Amino acid sequence: MGSAVRVLAEATPATRDRYVDLLRVGSLAVVVLGHWMMAAVTPDGVGNLLAVVPALQPLTWLLQVMPVFFFVGGFSHALSYRSLLRKRPGGSADSDTATSASADSVYAAFLRARLQRLLRPTMVFVLVWGVVALLVQLLGGGGGLTGVTLRLVTQPLWFIGIYLAMVAFTPPLLRLHERYGWGAFAGLAGAAAAVDVLRFAAGVPYVEFLNFAFVWLAVHQLGFLRADGRLGTGTGSASGTGSASGTGSASASGAGSTPGTGLRALRSLRVPALLAGGGLIGAVVLVAAGPYPLSMVGMPGEKVSNMAPPTLALLAHGLWLVGAVELLRAPAARLLARPRAWRTVVAANGVAMTAFLWHLTAMLGVYGALLALDVPLPEPATAAWWAQTPLRLAAAAALTAALVAAFRTFEHPAPPSATTPAPGSGPLAALGATLCLLGVLGLSMVGLGGLLEGRTALLIAIPVSAPAAVAMTLGGWLLVERAGRGAVRGSDQRP
Repeated sequence: MGSAVRVLAEATPATRDRYVDLLRVGSLAVVVLGHWMMAAVTPDGVGNLLAVVPALQPLTWLLQVMPVFFFVGGFSHALSYRSLLRKRPGGSADSDTATSASADSVYAAFLRARLQRLLRPTMVFVLVWGVVALLVQLLGGGGGLTGVTLRLVTQPLWFIGIYLAMVAFTPPLLRLHERYGWGAFAGLAGAAAAVDVLRFAAGVPYVEFLNFAFVWLAVHQLGFLRADGRLGTGTGSASGTGSASGTGSASASGAGSTPGTGLRALRSLRVPALLAGGGLIGAVVLVAAGPYPLSMVGMPGEKVSNMAPPTLALLAHGLWLVGAVELLRAPAARLLARPRAWRTVVAANGVAMTAFLWHLTAMLGVYGALLALDVPLPEPATAAWWAQTPLRLAAAAALTAALVAAFRTFEHPAPPSATTPAPGSGPLAALGATLCLLGVLGLSMVGLGGLLEGRTALLIAIPVSAPAAVAMTLGGWLLVERAGRGAVRGSDQRP
């Protein structure tokens, strides 16, 4: 693997935005570490350290970094979709000028390429765990920590489901972005604010679930703005063709070498600074004066969560994080110009999704081994618990690495076929993506416990079982593959 990583790193185009890859890997790494740290496991079950020690909840304002991942997704999706538009016969990168037939075929190709990278490792994870869960329950198991594990391991799939929605909505939202720019983002943010007003002031039932779309798509829309250089910290591309400076050219190397370049560098930080400052102030005001909790992650038993469904406070939090990471872009670009640092990012980027999928399996496996070996589990947040934490983290990291070694091959997408998707394949691909989205979200809610009893969970008022969720996901994926087979290869800033 080392030699392959070196070759890939050395072949990186000069136009690739390396900082995007770092943000992708870094945000997933922070999520993994946060899950490992927050788990307060006892022989009776799994609790949340933030509930045990509420004073730690302000840390979520730094560690809840999913908005960064979705922001990076918007940037990558804009580049990938526009690349496919350019490669169609007589094509340009402007999604507004594409004919209906050509846009349909490009949409199908785009969905296929994106979903392969997400669903190949995801479905392997689900099928392996499905077999394990069925065997455990056939043998009469499923109680205690085992039962908790069967419920918990699929919960991070909500993130895959939300990401699938972002992929599916990229073409229409990109067209809105190209027409209205910041206005498209403002529209989504305004819709999120209106939903919270209806929820908290007017008491309208169920309206809050609309913010699963409005909040996360608003963050995703910021990625489009970055792709076009409208966040001010990079060279960008006014036409949005995907050209981005990630190797530290204009803005990352030698800023301040002359008074003129120093002034331009300061001006380029204006938009990120406004996002960071405005978002942070907004989040503080909303939490202090509004109905929003302090924690930016879900807490057991709370009446209102900033995460499920997302709130306006979480959107403000996302703005603060996006601004903050953009302010760090220039020094990060200088770091990533170093071959060793870039090789590390390339290596991690190739297995990031696999590590994310299996990290809870590793953590719960460590706790299961401790219980099986009769190693006492200290009470969470005690001095003994903190003293044991580095060993648990190291063991979870080692087990995750072993699982990544076993399953990383499924993260490599299959090569596209030589033919072009047929005109009119867009609606079929959209139907497939919808089924995938509903299936993955359903599985994240129902878990893998109670398979023999037919356990279900409500998904948009419809009871869904784990087998039905898996069937929807596989069926949807098959439709997307059928519609998008033959996609032309485009520029791939990975999802």
